[in-house]
Amino acid sequence: MIVGINGNVVYKEPTFAHVDVKGVVYEVFISLHTFSALGSDEVKLFTTQIIREDAQLLFGFLDMAEKKMFARLIKINGVGPKVAMAICSTYTPSQFATVINNKDMNGVKKVPGIGPKSAGRILVELNGFDVELISSTDAPKSLAYNQASEALESLGFKKDKISKALSACTGSDTGSLVKEALKVLQTL
Repeated sequence: MIVGINGNVVYKEPTFAHVDVKGVVYEVFISLHTFSALGSDEVKLFTTQIIREDAQLLFGFLDMAEKKMFARLIKINGVGPKVAMAICSTYTPSQFATVINNKDMNGVKKVPGIGPKSAGRILVELNGFDVELISSTDAPKSLAYNQASEALESLGFKKDKISKALSACTGSDTGSLVKEALKVLQTL
């Protein structure tokens, strides 16, 4: 199982890149977020290898949170690597965590290749995964984020409005997040 790859990018397109690892060139499928952050020099990618009857595929990610999101998505019945990669291209892990937290059916249906039935199944299967996604992207911020969310919830605000308000905040500690979110909540 190939779980990571270090090498030079020799060729790239929005959906894949060719990475030269000491003379062996691998084709690695990537999301649009990874494509935009990819340079033409040396790169380190976290990978997921999928072996099928007719192909051996490598999917590459610049950050571990995106890899975790992809790995969890392909475990859902009816969601294959192409659809999972479309979700990774549409949303960053933190944005997708917000979609899951808000149970935003329309947000999931925005992804090409996902209809209402699949969107519903994805939201049901990923219930609670938003916390894991947020914690894998930025642990200290997620603790402050969770504490601020709980504080605002105890004040009587609804979860969907809280997460919208907190996603617009830039504070790093619980107190500043709550203050900023309260200002944003006045406008919602």
